[in-house]
Amino acid sequence: LELVSLIAPTSADRIAMIAKEAKGFIYVVSSLGVTGVRSEITTDIGALTEQIRAVTDVPCAVGFGISTPAKVSDGAIVGSAIVRLMEKYGRDAVPHVEEYVKSMKDALRSL
Repeated sequence: LELVSLIAPTSADRIAMIAKEAKGFIYVVSSLGVTGVRSEITTDIGALTEQIRAVTDVPCAVGFGISTPAKVSDGAIVGSAIVRLMEKYGRDAVPHVEEYVKSMKDALRSL
């Protein structure tokens, strides 16, 4: 079990320090504010991920408002989209969550 390091859009001057200590993967925070599905992310995730990759080989996974995979990361961290499915379908949510997760995995494989 590893401590997951977070790098936010405001972490520019601390990226090397954070990445040096990172294990497992780095959680790249996509935007400022609270978590939840967003229709648009204005942060340049590609540039932020490139800065991180310049100083470490630790995989980067983007989270915070993510509901679709991104070509610029090694993974996507989703939570709110799954919670919404659970809220919508209640006890019948499992097949819907499975379908959603499978679609995310398939999309990442095709990137």
